Amino acid sequence: MFEMSTQSHHIQYDKIRKTSSKDLVSVVMPMHNAAKFIGEAIESVIAQTYEEWELLIVDDNSKDNSMEIAQEYAEKNPRIHVLSNDRPIGMPSAPRNVGIKAAKGRFIAFLDSDDLWFPQKLEQQIALFKDNRTAIVFANYEKIDEEGNRANRFIIAPPTATYRTLLYGNVIGNLTGIYDTQKVGKVIIQDIHHEDYVMWLHILRKGYIAQNTNTTLAAYRVCGQSVSANKLKVIGWQWNIYRKVEHLNFIPSVFYLMSYAYKAFAKSIV
Repeated sequence: MFEMSTQSHHIQYDKIRKTSSKDLVSVVMPMHNAAKFIGEAIESVIAQTYEEWELLIVDDNSKDNSMEIAQEYAEKNPRIHVLSNDRPIGMPSAPRNVGIKAAKGRFIAFLDSDDLWFPQKLEQQIALFKDNRTAIVFANYEKIDEEGNRANRFIIAPPTATYRTLLYGNVIGNLTGIYDTQKVGKVIIQDIHHEDYVMWLHILRKGYIAQNTNTTLAAYRVCGQSVSANKLKVIGWQWNIYRKVEHLNFIPSVFYLMSYAYKAFAKSIV
């Protein structure tokens, strides 16, 4: 089984604003045929040193025993809730939106049912929201294989991101991202490929920034059926975002797409 660890770094803030230790984090976890991994994902949330959380597991028409496993955890822990997506569409946007709409927390975080958090993930991230400009906090993450084996494959993101810098490519790993509804409200996810990227752009377009904890706080499981595995298809999704979602002109879209492709390639070979 994957052994969790975390790195610690000194963090400095400016424009400090008090954040209550009782602020609830709503963790949204879409689930589809995840019986092999769902237990580990849930356990990684339970292991958080920041204890003010609720876990919203949203089943998307699973055909295996994922629901049974999730229900067993929910029966033992009142902070865990199992929901179902009424209209499966084969994309993570629908179950994530079910979770977002049901969320009661000030903060909304995301974790897929085959990925993992390290124990200090939420604790380190909540501290950074004391900055009034920060609406999103993210972190670095580690790639593991399907069986949970580690090989020092770390995705290191920049310290901060703005709307403009995010156009060059998504540096916010969705399994690490968390946003503050007190500042931006609940953001409903579009039924579109790269829906998490569009969500982060939507938030940052309002003038907020995203901060990196500059620590490695999650593990992304690389599976053969990962949606992001088909890079050529993903390039098409990205172009659609630039042109039809962000409504950028042709030349800037080409420029940003070239940057995205380069960054995506660099990330894929880690």
